[in-house]
Amino acid sequence: MFFLVAALAVAGQVFAQIPKKYTTTDLALSAGNGFAGALSYNKFYGVGKSGKFKVGLGLRFNTYFAGQNDYRTAPASLTSGKASLAALFAEDINSQIDTLRLNKSQVNSLNLNIHLQYAILKKLEVGFNIDAIGVSFGGQQNGTFLARQSDATGRSNHNKTDIKAKPTTLNALLISDSDIGSLNSEIYARYWFNNKWAVRGGLSFLFSEYTAIRNLAFDNDRFRSKVLLPMIAVSYRLR
Repeated sequence: MFFLVAALAVAGQVFAQIPKKYTTTDLALSAGNGFAGALSYNKFYGVGKSGKFKVGLGLRFNTYFAGQNDYRTAPASLTSGKASLAALFAEDINSQIDTLRLNKSQVNSLNLNIHLQYAILKKLEVGFNIDAIGVSFGGQQNGTFLARQSDATGRSNHNKTDIKAKPTTLNALLISDSDIGSLNSEIYARYWFNNKWAVRGGLSFLFSEYTAIRNLAFDNDRFRSKVLLPMIAVSYRLR
């Protein structure tokens, strides 16, 4: 018993030496309406004397798979008629929101991301991260266009099953429906078992976006899916 207590005490002292700034690599898996995986490399920097609050930058590779999935009109200029922060609180203009139903989805993205994190206990952190800018790629998919109360172009394409689309190339965080492309964000709690290994659990809010090969209703070719998925991850501290 003495040796066990001594070993735990030593481990606690070692853990307490984790620096205010550190680098991690992280593998996250999410599942629900589809399946997502994310592999990231992240640097965290402590703020203030204690360093409990951290900001960070990272590079994240995301991949998202789903079966049949509905993608709705993406641009904020159509969904609400507002832009940026105003679009976050604006009501949808339902008559301008149509659906591209894809038979399957598979979107990959590589994005720079931003982290905010706080240590509420010595081994327990809570945090939030979000993708800021990057690129997406993936195969072309086939789907059906479903017009709501659309313009003439939309009505003429309603129920057509040969609409082809591919992942939107550019990803950019511009707030709410003003966003472009495929972006991932996470809210989580992370528990460190020792200086090197930790587990994270939380939620992943994933945007994936496709661009149709031709303009459809209201001269729009961009369609977006938003899914909220439970997430589990493993983190490894590199230094």
